[in-house]
Amino acid sequence: MEQIINRVANGRPSAAKSIAIYGPGGRTVLPLSELDRLARKMAVHLQRLGISAGDRIGIVARNRLEWLLLDLAALKLKAVTAAFEAGKFPATAALAERYGLRIIFSDEASDASCIQPMDNLLATLEALPQDIDLPPVAFAPDDVTTIKFTSGSTGEPKGLAATVGSIDSSITATQALFYHAPEDKLFIFLPLSLLQQRYWVYSALVYGHDVVLSTYELAYYALSREAPTVVMGVPAFFETLRKAIAARAGSDDPPALRRAAIDTMGARIRYLWTGSAPASPDMLRFFEGCGTPIFEGYGMNETCIVTKNAPGAHRRGSVGKPIDGKRVSIDEEGIVVVHSAFPVNTSYLFCAPGDSERIFQPDGSVRTGDLGRIDEDGFLYILGRADDIVVLTNGRNVLVRTIEEKLRTCPEVENCIVVGSGEDRLSAILCAPHGEAARDAIKRHIADLNDTSRPDERIGAFLIVDEPFSIENGLLTSQYKPKRRAIQARFANEITQASRGAI
Repeated sequence: MEQIINRVANGRPSAAKSIAIYGPGGRTVLPLSELDRLARKMAVHLQRLGISAGDRIGIVARNRLEWLLLDLAALKLKAVTAAFEAGKFPATAALAERYGLRIIFSDEASDASCIQPMDNLLATLEALPQDIDLPPVAFAPDDVTTIKFTSGSTGEPKGLAATVGSIDSSITATQALFYHAPEDKLFIFLPLSLLQQRYWVYSALVYGHDVVLSTYELAYYALSREAPTVVMGVPAFFETLRKAIAARAGSDDPPALRRAAIDTMGARIRYLWTGSAPASPDMLRFFEGCGTPIFEGYGMNETCIVTKNAPGAHRRGSVGKPIDGKRVSIDEEGIVVVHSAFPVNTSYLFCAPGDSERIFQPDGSVRTGDLGRIDEDGFLYILGRADDIVVLTNGRNVLVRTIEEKLRTCPEVENCIVVGSGEDRLSAILCAPHGEAARDAIKRHIADLNDTSRPDERIGAFLIVDEPFSIENGLLTSQYKPKRRAIQARFANEITQASRGAI
């Protein structure tokens, strides 16, 4: 296992490779050597603010250059970053007190003395000496570099202190599978508060390849201009990209689709990486038909990357085989259990009583809550969440994930969940861009599905909602997964009325 974090903290990367950043103020391109130079200056700025090894600094901001500089500077000082998703956590003195933060950097205005504005940081760094040497730091595998937070699909987000060993192990294992080389350019756009997004910047600094960082809002614009070799994205992003490519092609002719894919993503794509949520088989087949390999994987905040499809070991429908340093088993209830040579941690840092014990096992393994199976060749298949099971009044347990995937194949359906626990039949809450105007098409689609489904898996009623499922309105997690309980609570009265009728 390579010492990735020690190399990021102490190394001097080459000027031959660069990072392009799409954020406030437009596009910024820096050689990696310049990114590191600015990070060293940022470390001095943090020292002048009184930050030293072990201190916690909060970052509440959208993707931007200053976010990266703060993260890299903290590594150079052995300070600990607490990464908060912008829009979910307000930058306040109460946040600093709750999480033991010496200071918070934010792109939002605040009068609190502990809040430092992002917008002034680059100007502040200009006044510092041009080249700065810092004493080397040494991280041990059990040291913590950052506190990340669960997506919060249920209850208050829980804090998780990520260890150096888990980061080093994950990046090393990924590099062994995909060999990101100087010719590569990795494209990332999910929030940097999700630690895995920072992996690819660390990878660029250590292995010497280009990287592009965008916000989600600018991702499609940036993608067509950067010609990356690798795109890291959640399935929802690739579903939207699929629709754009299909519309540009204007037909199902494979050569036309390949040309449209090149026009949309550039001509250099080596592979696409997806995970964090279920990927539909149709979407995976589409990109493969465009001549673009797409590899699905599996992981969670509590485990880092667990399994991954990769060149030479790829089985569509699975989430791949365990990466080096990970072992997977299935317990007596069908739940996936992950064993790590270098665990992220063995408990939550901030949580309600009993939360840690429910997922972190006495032997250090993680009981994920995901239902799965392992085939004879070692590929893992995720069947759904244990809490995705709906229990009908006849006692039948219905796993609704596959039903929801089939509902989403209707062009009129943007997103959906299936509910029905305590009822005698299933119901669906469907987000449709055209609202009630799409009712007849959706009704026909559901009727077709019901014709080929077992009685307990048929949809008995459905509700079409105009409000989209989004992160902003609290109906999607930061990884674009539907928040089942929040959606059901939001539309409780309407789905109750709909369920009294029949399709």
